[in-house]
Amino acid sequence: MKSSNSHVWHKIHPNFRVTNGGKTTLTNRLLKTLPNCCVVHQDDFFKKPDQIEVGEDGFRQWDVITALDMEAMVNTVKGWQENPVKFARSHGVSLSPEAEESDSEEKGIHILIVEGFLIYNYKPLIDVYDKCFYISIPYEECKRRRSTRTYTVPDPPGLFDGHVWPMYLKHRKEMDNNCSRIEYLNGMTSKDEIYNKVYESVQNSLLNNL
Repeated sequence: MKSSNSHVWHKIHPNFRVTNGGKTTLTNRLLKTLPNCCVVHQDDFFKKPDQIEVGEDGFRQWDVITALDMEAMVNTVKGWQENPVKFARSHGVSLSPEAEESDSEEKGIHILIVEGFLIYNYKPLIDVYDKCFYISIPYEECKRRRSTRTYTVPDPPGLFDGHVWPMYLKHRKEMDNNCSRIEYLNGMTSKDEIYNKVYESVQNSLLNNL
């Protein structure tokens, strides 16, 4: 959290590394209940399909950091840091009356959720986070959920076992080495329980920094 007499900013970062771990559901609920809350989705920064390399495993490498325009993502986060009120307005986010009255100075609490699957694997972003969350689900459940989803670029046969899960295990190890401030959440518990834990953690952090 960064704060001064005229600024009170708070950034939280729910990270859901495993595909289909529940990040969208949680993020959408938090957006509705946290004050002056914006979101940056890592999925919005995927490169075009023809820019995704084919790896030694024979699959296009969608689940690696080079598949994403991370520089553009960092610049988006910086845009919020520089002026969260302007950022919120440009993204159609409803602001509190206090925040709406401010132009050059961003008053009150402003929250940015940064969500994605490789957030803890890019050093320039790690130091930005104030709160870090990680939802995990086991292999069997992850594979089941992914099989029920429809993607713009359909999964070729064998992609999950041949690429998605091995990349998850590799990146999970990197994540554990990169960030020690993560609050782990069990993705097999109810959506309400996950939401309540995150919401309570954020509220406690806000109260402790007032």
